[in-house]
Amino acid sequence: MIPTHSDLAFPEDSLPLTSDSQGEGSGDARPDKPEEACGVFGVYAPEQAVAKLTYFGLYALQHRGQESAGIATFEGDKVHLHKDMGLVSQVFNESMLSTMPGHLAVGHTRYSTTGSSRVVNAQPAVVETRLGSLALTHNGNLVNTETLRQELLQNNFNLVTTTDSELAAFAIAEAINSGKDWLEGTISALHRCQGAFSFVIGTPSGIIGVRDPNGIRPLVIGVIPSPDETTPERYVLSSETCGLDIIGAEFLRDVEPGELVWISEAGLASFPWAPQPQRKLCIFEMIYFARPDSVMSKESLYSYRMRIGRQLAQESPIDADIVIAVPDSGIPAAIGFSQASGIPYAEGLIKNRYVGRTFIQPTQSMREAGIRMKLNPLRDVLEGKRVIIVDDSIVRGTTSRKIVKALRDAGATEVHMRISSPPVTHPCFYGIDTDNQDQLIAATKSVAEIAEQIEVDSLAYLSWEGMLIATREDPNSFCSACFTGDYPIAIPEPVKRSKLRLEKEKVGTTP
Repeated sequence: MIPTHSDLAFPEDSLPLTSDSQGEGSGDARPDKPEEACGVFGVYAPEQAVAKLTYFGLYALQHRGQESAGIATFEGDKVHLHKDMGLVSQVFNESMLSTMPGHLAVGHTRYSTTGSSRVVNAQPAVVETRLGSLALTHNGNLVNTETLRQELLQNNFNLVTTTDSELAAFAIAEAINSGKDWLEGTISALHRCQGAFSFVIGTPSGIIGVRDPNGIRPLVIGVIPSPDETTPERYVLSSETCGLDIIGAEFLRDVEPGELVWISEAGLASFPWAPQPQRKLCIFEMIYFARPDSVMSKESLYSYRMRIGRQLAQESPIDADIVIAVPDSGIPAAIGFSQASGIPYAEGLIKNRYVGRTFIQPTQSMREAGIRMKLNPLRDVLEGKRVIIVDDSIVRGTTSRKIVKALRDAGATEVHMRISSPPVTHPCFYGIDTDNQDQLIAATKSVAEIAEQIEVDSLAYLSWEGMLIATREDPNSFCSACFTGDYPIAIPEPVKRSKLRLEKEKVGTTP
């Protein structure tokens, strides 16, 4: 079984009122949203302060993980590494970055999906090879970790973390030490990795960017324009285009599924490494994970999210006075719903955007008073109104129920919830930290039963077909296994059994 961990600060019965919690709470409680794995970033720019560029890139990718952050810079053969638990702005400061010179850098911001939330598991994962150090950062999740781990242990590798990312780094090191160069060694190791992975890897000679053959997790290439005729263009890798925008880099293109790119003093080179790549981008990247200002398929995700809101209004109309969103992730879809329905959009919940992760537990009296750390309802907007509230997903239902209660306490006469994705019925094995199947509310209850549990007057989800139609792309080019159970990459039986508890008759009977 692949270990998963969510570093939560509140017990389940006291989860703060939050829409897009990044692991708040404690104990065994789970956030009521799917959690992303991480953000990766890399830059080759010998003329610039690469550590600072990477810091800002990670700052823009902070939404992809708030547990830990790290940067490795390469100054010739010397590696400067700093990583720690916390937000990017907590882990790094001006003086720290000034001690990290180099001609290239890679960085990472993490939410744990494989390996617990401990500083030893923070990335980049740095290992030594006969050609020098490599620093690997990873977004995604390998599914063959047990096999790969046993192979490396048998070959006397000293594994110090519990992450699949370290396994990938040592697999590359093993290939390098057998006599291969950076590219040959990396490609050889990639064929031992099964699952979802976008890697950004720093070496003394250049930066490697890789996507798995299905391209489940995103990775884009940017160009830092040349300031003069004597300085060449430099290249950047980022999980999303928002990481390029913040440093003034121009979006060039995606790293393609099954492609390896090599960035060095010679520029950018491309090497297809997988024989039959087939794009299966995680559809949740478009619905929820990626920032709305990031570009996928030649448009901002804000545009796509507005379209699924309009589609949702067409599929599930309801008479009401106002449309509101669960901020921030539900806002574009709520605006689209308002536009298609003709019902006015309003802000009914105000988000405290300065609340980060907290490990301070509220007292029992605070819990009883309904402590609201992130979202607070506007009584004068909601009182006496029939309200449609739009959110992007429901995973467990705990937070949705608290939000509905808060709206009613603020005077809403009716509360109708609309969800801009289909019901989440299956766990993810490719880099999203979701519950076991029996903890997913839509896997055990009908829509009517969910509506009753979260105490709304009506509940409707976007259809699977509507979600894919709104992409305006080939519907077969997306992974939507969390809605269908159709996994594009085979899952080993022990791993599958660990999460698909409701389908044991299909995957085996061993507990």
